[in-house]
Amino acid sequence: MPERSGALVIGEALMDLVDDGTSITRSPGGSPANVALGLARLGVETRLRTALGPDDDGRAILERLEGSGVGVDPESLSLERTSTALAVLDASGAAMYDFDIEWRLPSPVAADSAAVVHSGSIALFLEPGASVVADALASRPADVLVSLDPNIRPALLGERSEVRATFESLAATADLVKLSDEDAEWLYPGEPLGDVLDRLLDLGVALAAATRGGDGAILATRAARVEVESLPVQVRDTVGAGDTFMAALIAGVLQLDGRAALAELGEADLLRLGRFAATAAGVTVSRVGADLPTADEVARAQQAAAVDRGTTGAAGTVVW
Repeated sequence: MPERSGALVIGEALMDLVDDGTSITRSPGGSPANVALGLARLGVETRLRTALGPDDDGRAILERLEGSGVGVDPESLSLERTSTALAVLDASGAAMYDFDIEWRLPSPVAADSAAVVHSGSIALFLEPGASVVADALASRPADVLVSLDPNIRPALLGERSEVRATFESLAATADLVKLSDEDAEWLYPGEPLGDVLDRLLDLGVALAAATRGGDGAILATRAARVEVESLPVQVRDTVGAGDTFMAALIAGVLQLDGRAALAELGEADLLRLGRFAATAAGVTVSRVGADLPTADEVARAQQAAAVDRGTTGAAGTVVW
């Protein structure tokens, strides 16, 4: 069996624009691109297949990703112009959104060299690229783990029943699925969050996780279920928090010995993994923008949190 390592992320990268009436600020975004960035900063060898244009926005996104160690596939330069998401703020700060997004992958994506392949958000649902993503997940070798985050964007989606069917079809191929409480409410209105996690486990997901903002997160396998608290920090903004949590979960999962070990995680291991991810997300929300942390930054925040809990480990190490 060939040696596999690191992560392959397939999904959109775009430029986020915020118009406050006096100026427009631009910052690289896109949930899968953020996850790739987070993985690389955590020390995981990471490759990204996305779709960019040969323009200033595309070059800025490439510079940010490659500057943090993400290997962006050359085939990713496939669009005439880079996708954008514009938020126009009114006097009260409320936003109206205008999306100019194209998700197209002109060639198949081989998911046979990485230990885990991750996708999420727009990439799972917007055609024609969504079909290429689904084919890549379905055709990956049996020992390659699959990670998903639906990161629902209702303005870009069709009927709820069709989106739910697509999500469940993809989740049935996945080993790790993370969703937010808002994602769960949109997909399964009125259904308790714990029941949504049960749905995912029944589909065959080995580890299902749900984030709840400041209320922490829930992690569940068939063997155990735990709640983890959010890191107590002064929140600057929440941009990129969910993507950070996702990246940290994947980084932790890569330390396990395959799918069987993932499904058998007990309470103690789930708590360590969940606290690692929550700590990483806490670092992100403590600063402005989707500025995902490095492994050293998470280690320092973990050590401080462990002191507060009276469970210190070796200083300077990341203990998921």
